[in-house]
Amino acid sequence: MARSRKVTVSTDAEGHTAGWAETDLALVSAPDPTAAAFFDVDNTMMQGASIYWFARGLASRNYLTTADLARFAWQQLRFRLLAREHAGDMSLAKEAALAFVEGWRVNEVEHLAEEIFDEMMAPRIWAGTHQLAQRHLDAGQRVWLVSAAPVEIGRVIAARLGLTGAIGTVAEVLDGAYTGRLVGDLMHGPAKAEAVTQLAAVEGLELARCAAYSDSANDLPLLCSVGRAVAVNPDGALLREARQHGWEVRDFRTGRRAVKIAVPSTAAAGLVAGAVTAGLALQRRRRAG
Repeated sequence: MARSRKVTVSTDAEGHTAGWAETDLALVSAPDPTAAAFFDVDNTMMQGASIYWFARGLASRNYLTTADLARFAWQQLRFRLLAREHAGDMSLAKEAALAFVEGWRVNEVEHLAEEIFDEMMAPRIWAGTHQLAQRHLDAGQRVWLVSAAPVEIGRVIAARLGLTGAIGTVAEVLDGAYTGRLVGDLMHGPAKAEAVTQLAAVEGLELARCAAYSDSANDLPLLCSVGRAVAVNPDGALLREARQHGWEVRDFRTGRRAVKIAVPSTAAAGLVAGAVTAGLALQRRRRAG
């Protein structure tokens, strides 16, 4: 056994994270180098969509107007409900991701992500899911987040939660600024499974000993690539698959809460057309400035 940093979670009456404290008092198992856990972010680790809350944070700083934010949310929802994973729609999502980051300095995005996590995202972390991740850490295993959001946002969330790291959509950077081109594809659907498989090869992981957690049937390739799949706050399609495969199901929502979050959580499958609106609004504000 070895001494390690422990993240202690406090929750509110509805089971959401109210805050956490870090101590150096926890005894954890010796490192387990061939096993790891992979957690989706939106509606799995966090209530709603990380990119939506990031946009909310931008709006609160006057980078976006209320109308921009409304269009952003609506177009995300439209993408999830109508587009699913058709090739043309994924191309639109890729263009949206490019518009969202083009011209931004990397350190600017990271700084904003840290501030907005503390203000908007931290209270929306599902305490139950965070505790599941902590169990893997206590067992000496590494834990990565896997999200379609920009990897910079994923890294901030992982760091704040005391996790190993994050896999996310990667934008090309030149001289410290985003070029508007992606490195590879959006981290969505089969791309998540491919990224985890590549990471396993680099890190010496045995996928049969690894676990994956998600709320969405879009992540079935990821869930099927590991030895243990867990459906967390699952959508209907994933719940059916979980029952068919005998997978564990964890639902941290109350009935009322599940209804309340249905729209913002389903608005988060990927970086979608609403990000174009966000990017254009940011450019307009910069020109105006």
